[in-house]
Amino acid sequence: MNNPKVCIIVLNWNGLKDTVECLESLKKITYPNYEVIVVDNGSEGNDAEVLTGRYGNYIHLIRNEKNYGFAEGNNTAISFVLANSNPDYILLLNNDTVVHPDFLDKLVAAAESDSQIGIVGPKVYFHRTQNTFQSAGATVNLWTGTTALIGFNEIDNGQFDDKREVDWVMGCCLLIRRAVIETIGLLNPEYFALYEETEWCLRCKKAGYQVVYVPDSVLWHKGGQATAKISGFRAYYMGRNQFIFMKRNCSLLQFISFLVIFPLLHLLKNAVWFLLWQRALGTFVSYVQGIINGISLVFCKKGSDAKCYGPVIVPRRNSWK
Repeated sequence: MNNPKVCIIVLNWNGLKDTVECLESLKKITYPNYEVIVVDNGSEGNDAEVLTGRYGNYIHLIRNEKNYGFAEGNNTAISFVLANSNPDYILLLNNDTVVHPDFLDKLVAAAESDSQIGIVGPKVYFHRTQNTFQSAGATVNLWTGTTALIGFNEIDNGQFDDKREVDWVMGCCLLIRRAVIETIGLLNPEYFALYEETEWCLRCKKAGYQVVYVPDSVLWHKGGQATAKISGFRAYYMGRNQFIFMKRNCSLLQFISFLVIFPLLHLLKNAVWFLLWQRALGTFVSYVQGIINGISLVFCKKGSDAKCYGPVIVPRRNSWK
């Protein structure tokens, strides 16, 4: 049997315990032709030293001097493996996941079944409940700016057991064909965190490839382990990046539709969620700051991330489109 080479990229940022649990589950996988690259994305402690000492030759460790975010943190490893390892596929895997032993066999088999399949993603369960869906693929509506995880919070009763094409798959586990990266480029570092994998999947589809959900491949995802460490982080980038994503990926009519709908569909809904349900004024303020910054970046080509979640660093490079 042909076993294409897969480079697995695991991004670590102050998440040593989760990364160790992830790597321990990877050591049990049955797929024979893979290597693991761990990117320490500017952790404040001694995560890199501990991981190197514990896993030796099992991993190749890349140390970033700063936190470059999910997109550019992964890009550093993608660039490295494309130049040095000659992979057939690259797998992005969050450090707060635990994988089933045959998860990679199933993903590769699905991708190899059709050369037009460019990206595949697994059945993602919540780690805390074992058989409750976080995602069975995902959808995006460019008229409303709505992105949604299929099956979110549903108990698995076999309702999502069919392999199918979807709009996008979660970046917590995303297998992409090397040829696709060479066609569409790397992740867009402008996002820093959130929406980057959604855009990557849309770019993949625009290039003529399919994005496919593979139910036979299973993993468990804790979710939000990195973003939860900074108050308001996720809310800020959710507000900011939605405008960047829509401006980059919509037609003019779709973008106008989004702007008209946004106050009621998104702003009001999140105001109710943050203020009334969570009673988190500070988080809502971060969300509004993100919106203001996103609007400034989209319409004025100005804006700053002075709230300093990062820092946000966008290298000058032409490796994303």
